[in-house]
Amino acid sequence: MKITEINITELHLFRENPFKVRKDDAFDSLIESISIDGIYEPLIVCPDKDEGGYIIVSGQRRFEAAKTAGLKTVPAVVHDMDKDKMIIAIVDNNICSRDILPSEKAFGYKLKMEALSHQGTSRQVGEKWSVSQISEASNDSERQIHRYIRLTNLILELLNLIDEGKIAFSVGVELSYLDEEKQYVLLGLIEELDCTPSYAQANRMHKNFLSGMLSDDSIAEMMSTDKPNQRPVYKVSAERLSQFIKPDTSPKQAEEFIIKACDHYAKFLKRQRNRDAR
Repeated sequence: MKITEINITELHLFRENPFKVRKDDAFDSLIESISIDGIYEPLIVCPDKDEGGYIIVSGQRRFEAAKTAGLKTVPAVVHDMDKDKMIIAIVDNNICSRDILPSEKAFGYKLKMEALSHQGTSRQVGEKWSVSQISEASNDSERQIHRYIRLTNLILELLNLIDEGKIAFSVGVELSYLDEEKQYVLLGLIEELDCTPSYAQANRMHKNFLSGMLSDDSIAEMMSTDKPNQRPVYKVSAERLSQFIKPDTSPKQAEEFIIKACDHYAKFLKRQRNRDAR
């Protein structure tokens, strides 16, 4: 294995790479480590025959940390591979990450499926064969992989809500069957009503859309219906709380204050009931 020092300006990411680098505490520690000791594990890159330089196949996080640390060159192993092999390698190097987002997994699986489809023989070609190959190399079943790929049909705003944990994965799969126009109608209602659809509501939208029965009004009617499995959300204006909570209090601190106040009041009521019962 030949390791080459490559100028950092010659390296870049694959244009369709869906995977992002988390700028968290671990990333800050990596920057500090690279600043002091350099990079121990070389990057894997391949020549970019279209734009020149090299495409990063493995080591995106180390590359970003090295740039931030101010390194001029990084150690790398150069592999000459075609586009499809490169895509498969990029996805395989990232898909098992513990903190990967649903959107990253969705577009990663889609990229790999398309690359594998190009490599199929005359007897083994197409999406079904490709998804079967992906499943063998991952922890997800073929059905789950199909469900992830469905998410790529969502508008960016809804996909972001899934990444943020505000819409469940299973709900997102159902909503992916709606066209873009109906998804934007739903997004407007989510923002207006400050709530997201339940699985039952999303499934109903999916079925009604496929049967041609989903209208803007019916989406609004569904979203206005109380969800039996959803806990109520209680809202108190900041103005009413201002006499108890300082303006510079963080949302987390405010929440803790309110919980403690409620706990204190509940204990007070319990003591009152005990006195009244005597």
